[in-house]
Amino acid sequence: MNPIPSPLILADLFDRLRLQLPDPIVNWLTPVWILCVGATVGLILTAGLWGISWLLSALPGIGTLYEQPARRRIAIGAATVILFALLAGLYFKFAPDGKAPPPQAAAAAQPAAAANIQPLDRVWALVGCLVASGLLAVGLVALSSRKALAETNIALREGVLWPLLIAALVMAGCSLFGLFIVRKPTELLDSLVRWPVLAVEGNRPQVVTLDAPPEFDEPSEVEVPVNFRKDEIRAVIVSADQHVRIRSEKFSTNVDPSLLLALDVPANETKTWRREEASGNPFREPLVKGLYAKNLGTGPATLSITAVRRVANPEMLLVPIMAVGMAAIFFVYLLQRAALPKLAAVALSTAKSDIAQPLYAILMTAGIFGLIVFVFIPYNTFGDDIKQLKDSGLSLILVLCILQAVWAASSSVADELEGKTALTVLSKPVSRRDFILGKFVGIAWSVGLMAVILGVLLLITVAYKPIYDYREGGYEINHQQMNNDPTWHDCHREMAQTVPGIVLTYLETLVLAALSVAISTRLPMIANFLICFAIYVLGHLTPLLVQSQVVAQQLPPVVFFGRLIATVLPVLDHFNIQASVAAGVPVPVQYLAWSLVYCLLYSAVAMLLALTLFEDRDLA
Repeated sequence: MNPIPSPLILADLFDRLRLQLPDPIVNWLTPVWILCVGATVGLILTAGLWGISWLLSALPGIGTLYEQPARRRIAIGAATVILFALLAGLYFKFAPDGKAPPPQAAAAAQPAAAANIQPLDRVWALVGCLVASGLLAVGLVALSSRKALAETNIALREGVLWPLLIAALVMAGCSLFGLFIVRKPTELLDSLVRWPVLAVEGNRPQVVTLDAPPEFDEPSEVEVPVNFRKDEIRAVIVSADQHVRIRSEKFSTNVDPSLLLALDVPANETKTWRREEASGNPFREPLVKGLYAKNLGTGPATLSITAVRRVANPEMLLVPIMAVGMAAIFFVYLLQRAALPKLAAVALSTAKSDIAQPLYAILMTAGIFGLIVFVFIPYNTFGDDIKQLKDSGLSLILVLCILQAVWAASSSVADELEGKTALTVLSKPVSRRDFILGKFVGIAWSVGLMAVILGVLLLITVAYKPIYDYREGGYEINHQQMNNDPTWHDCHREMAQTVPGIVLTYLETLVLAALSVAISTRLPMIANFLICFAIYVLGHLTPLLVQSQVVAQQLPPVVFFGRLIATVLPVLDHFNIQASVAAGVPVPVQYLAWSLVYCLLYSAVAMLLALTLFEDRDLA
């Protein structure tokens, strides 16, 4: 007798020990558990990358490489070339080739939207690979330094990394506890493991040759070998140069055609079967090894079958996204400390001072209270209360983060300049450039901590909102009133759609923080608040004025003034996608990438302005 596989043993164990909670609570906690699994994987990834850096530092000459400028530049250049070749190779391997779609099944297997890629898009993608390779090379060389690794423990206990680490550890504990709450957690974790496997294997067509049918007899059926999982199949694409019929069951089996896969493929045509989410699965076995075909043509048939697969639970793809984001936060902080020690010292002092202020605790408390209360407020929107929750939550986080950023810039720059405290700092071996940039980086870290904590709480409340609205009789999905409890898939979808809004909220805050630091080098707090408020209003209003046809026809000077303002001031409306997030419209990754580029460029311009204004500022 064969032993039971260990995954089945674990599944049976978790099923026996699972807490018997009401189904709505389980449906709410399942996406929250996925979020916690992402934090757990992020901790494991961070520890693994740190271990790789430690092993590299143990190699002769690597641990002291960063302290030697000449060898450091050579190492960074060589690492950049190697990483760029690797990233570019992965891009050309997994991205569409940009050529005309190939014939028959291979063409249908590719997404229609990505069939053709413009050359300019490829150039920008390669530029992105080059920039990412350079940053990774710098981080690899800097974080392999023995000195930087020796200070890791100190870096974790100072600044924003400590509360982030505590929050991640709490979420990791919740992910372990959630194994006894979530239904079939092993199946969800299996989807996480299968994702890289499917990405590497791809959707390769299976090509076979069917013999010509007898002249006067019934064509015989042939079993075509395939290999895919029942729960992963999303479509089957079939093409042939002869008339062919395909079934998922033997032709001799008397089964209702609506309950199985059945395709009649004319010669030189392509037929596609797509699995509808609401319909049943036509396959019986968990692992499908073959399909059955008959050649109804006049000669030998070349048959091509492409199985389009996707992980059984694509919701688990949120786990690697969160894990990579968490690892990036930790290593960016460590890289900043290792590569720019003076700037990092100013940033650490600024962040610790901002977090210790009563206003920070007040804003954080107000945000937590508001996000929880928003769940229970009756918006009277006839089933769209969850849209109002998303919009209100994102607006609240944006306002609180901007208030904290502007106040921190005024108190840490303007007040220190007026109180002569900055003179004490600059009397040490700290340049004016390190002082200003360190202040901005410290504000970015303290505001980032607020955005992360409030953002995670918003995701949890958004995941619960469908459950609450259904109990109140108001939740709708796809413009239809639901007759059953919202599933955990519905809760996860609403939660995942909110993530881009949180990211863009933080990017908008960074732009205003950079401008506020520049203003604080010359003006006090009240003037800083007023100017930043005016920039915020104009940054959201000018696109409406410029794009309005009525204003363009009746008030041309207003359009000219709006374009002038949009040229000089940041167009903050680029970061405002709350309507799309609330309506559930997917936000492309390219949009987030270009928003990040815009944020970095405008923040760099604001920092240049701040350095120019601060360069000749009399501190005595």
